[in-house]
Amino acid sequence: MRLRNITGSREVIAESRFVIQEEIQPQCPGTWKEIFRNDRPIHIEIGMGKGKFIHAMAKQNPHINYVGIEKYSSVLLRALQKMELEELPNLKFLRMDAEDITKVFGAGEVDRIYLNFSDPWPKDRHAKRRLPSREFLARYNIILKKGGKLEFKTDNRPLFDFAVEELEPAGWKAEVITYDLHADEKLVEGNVMTEYEEKFSSMGNPICKYIIYR
Repeated sequence: MRLRNITGSREVIAESRFVIQEEIQPQCPGTWKEIFRNDRPIHIEIGMGKGKFIHAMAKQNPHINYVGIEKYSSVLLRALQKMELEELPNLKFLRMDAEDITKVFGAGEVDRIYLNFSDPWPKDRHAKRRLPSREFLARYNIILKKGGKLEFKTDNRPLFDFAVEELEPAGWKAEVITYDLHADEKLVEGNVMTEYEEKFSSMGNPICKYIIYR
């Protein structure tokens, strides 16, 4: 379960130079080249958790700019702690709800989107809140550049089945679909694991993944 209430986390985030603050976020669309001070590709992770995945990706790929998005202050705090220990110039953070993603990125401004072990929202009435739902795919469709791709990983098979079923009505196509990522020698090569992926795969849970495009 995610930690959501660590005393002082909001204050730390408000003072962090690694975070694009809420009052500045409305000015972000169309300005990410200025924010990073270069015109490199932008990759984002929505629901980044404690930041292990995106920090590792940014370290491995200094030629790409990364933006980690997390709703919960106490979780984002963990990612900031990683940055304090090892600062990376190509990584920024946003504390925000993913529903507002089109308010901080302009049309076609993002090159790749990562969804990793997203909240399954298991009740049917909450389906539209799931990050791989058609409602969210419509948002991603706006900010993702032509030729851009979205990668989704989870150990939750019902959520993954739902995500795959959403592709056709949402107008997306699958480049890759696997129900056991770690058994695929080609796909697992260079795979960066999240905290949850390490935990669940060590328990023997198969990891599902797709790579999709419009």
